[in-house]
This record gives sequence, structure tokens and C-alpha cells, in this order.
Amino acid sequence: MPTQTRAPQLASAGKALLLPMAIDCLVLGAGQEVGKSCAVVTINGKRIMFDCGMHMGYLDRRRYPDFSRVAPDGDFDGALDCVVITHFHLDHVGALPYFTEVCGYRGPIYMTYPTKALAPLMLEDYRKVMVERRGEEEQFTTENIADCMKKVIAVDLKQTVQVDSELQIRAYYAGHVIGAAMFYAKVGDSALVYTGDYNMTPDRHLGAAQIDRLQLDLLITESTYATTVRDSKYTREREFLMAVHKCVAGGGKVLIPTFALGRAQV
Repeated sequence: MPTQTRAPQLASAGKALLLPMAIDCLVLGAGQEVGKSCAVVTINGKRIMFDCGMHMGYLDRRRYPDFSRVAPDGDFDGALDCVVITHFHLDHVGALPYFTEVCGYRGPIYMTYPTKALAPLMLEDYRKVMVERRGEEEQFTTENIADCMKKVIAVDLKQTVQVDSELQIRAYYAGHVIGAAMFYAKVGDSALVYTGDYNMTPDRHLGAAQIDRLQLDLLITESTYATTVRDSKYTREREFLMAVHKCVAGGGKVLIPTFALGRAQV
């Protein structure tokens, strides 16, 4: 069900009470689950889709967000003012080619430059695995991926983008993976931030997330590991190095699995 929040009511002596429009949030994925991130937020009449991911745990219609709830008549261009993608992981971008090339969305799509560079590689790798190796029905083609990415408008961090005369967005550094961003959106006097995945602990690969001090009416934040208490980075690195040293000293070989994109290049 859509959730609704309302900005504080404003009033002053001798003036009528002003009632700012409600902010509606329709969660189509990643609400009380991991995967298929997709939230459609209406703010002062402007409608933004944040992320368009797939759920890797399903092979049926539950794999993608239920786009019919965005526009029952199929007019996605009329229903949305823009789509914003936070980063290149499939649970955040995996349904985008399907949404644009099969469902027919033709409006603006925003993501950072690294995300635009890496997303098609992730999508094509997924397509090959599912179709060419597992023999599943093809959901989108290589050409669909290329045509989808042609519609993308790349943005820099902290670049303010005027989507139209009323809606502006801005990307902030999120850590997590190369190109990951938290997005600020503002319409009139109302504003929100959607984070996607972010990381507040710097490592040898990426720094901690950074964002300005902002006045917001709504914050939508990723919380996958919110209740997980982790060992310190020093402890984890020490245990890892000890295990490697023990293996090598005993004449063994060490194979280290790592993400092919976003981590292995560094």
C-alpha cells in the first residue's frame, strides 16, 4: 500500500493556512525484502521512480516490480516525470531494459557516469547466464540493453539537474560501489532523499558516504544490514591475512572470490 507523509502546516498572522501537498510513496520492491528495489514517490505533483531493480530469487513475474501499479493504462511517460538509478547492481537496475524497451517508458533516466558505464556490462552478463547457459526465456535482448542505455542522462556528483521547471535532483557520493549515489529531489518547498545502498565506513577501496546537511520532508534509506553487528575492519583483515599466510606457508594455493565488476578492478 502507498504510504503518505505530509509536510508541516504553515500559518502566519492575518494569512490563510497553507497546506502543502502530501508526499506519496509507492513501494514496488525491497520493502521488507532484499532485492527488486523500486520506489515511486510523488512530491508536489511530480512523480519519480527511484531504482528499477529485479529480484534474483524469483524466476516468474515476481522477478520484476509490478509496473501496472505505476500506470494501469500503460502510459508510463504520462505517469512518471523521471527515473533515477542509484547504482549498477541488478537489484537496482536489472528491470530497467524491460521497463523501457518492453513496457515502453521513454522519459528521462538519470544515473552517474560510472553507473552508466558498468550497468550494461552487468545486464548483458545476466542475460547470457540466464538465456544462453540456463535456457530461460529471454526477457530483454542485447539490443534492448543498448537502446535502453541510449536514453540515460549521466550526471556528476553534486550536480544539480533541472528535470523540468519545478523538479530538480542532485546526486551525492554513497560509497558502496564505484558510481553509487544517494539522490536528493526537490519540488517547490518539499524535498526528499533516496539512498539506495550506502556505506559509512571507508575501506581500501572506497570512502564513506557524504551528503550535505539538508532540510527534508522524507528520507528513504537502505537498511539491509541494519541489525547486523560486524567485527572491526582491523579484526577481519587480520583474520583474513592469518588464513592466507597459514595456507601459503603450508604449500597451498589461495583462491579469493570477488565481484567481477566494481571490486576486482582495483
